[in-house]
Amino acid sequence: MTTHDQRLLRLAIHLAQENLTTGVGGPFGAVIARGTDILATASNEVTSTNDPTAHAEVVAIRQACLSIGHYSLAGCILYASCEPCPMCLAATYWARIDRLYYAASRHDAAEAGFDDEFLYRELVLPVNERIIPTHQQLASEGAAIFTAWSAKTDKVMY
Repeated sequence: MTTHDQRLLRLAIHLAQENLTTGVGGPFGAVIARGTDILATASNEVTSTNDPTAHAEVVAIRQACLSIGHYSLAGCILYASCEPCPMCLAATYWARIDRLYYAASRHDAAEAGFDDEFLYRELVLPVNERIIPTHQQLASEGAAIFTAWSAKTDKVMY
């Protein structure tokens, strides 16, 4: 980790600390950079926006993508004040981010009441054993959309 990386990770921690005083959301911050350019800084906005997906990392990914006008953040680094939850980690992969640095662990967050561990356990369970009852229905109708997508000649793969 370079001095530059440490500075940006400290910025993410600072954003989390600011949220403690402003009450905009939970104590989480994130920064996305490409080289020396900071593309986005964000903090958790869940409670102020009533959006359960407005985690700092997701908000930063949205901002960074808008900033560059593209859905891929290949070549970028995400700095997070805490180890990303499963949703944020998945978003990091979908955004094609090259590297992730985080400060606090998910265990530190769990001690403060942010226990994402149950999500990690749920994801490895068979669908029919998860807490939320989940049932596949209309499978052939749903699959027909992907058949049409596969045949589409002007699609944009992402």
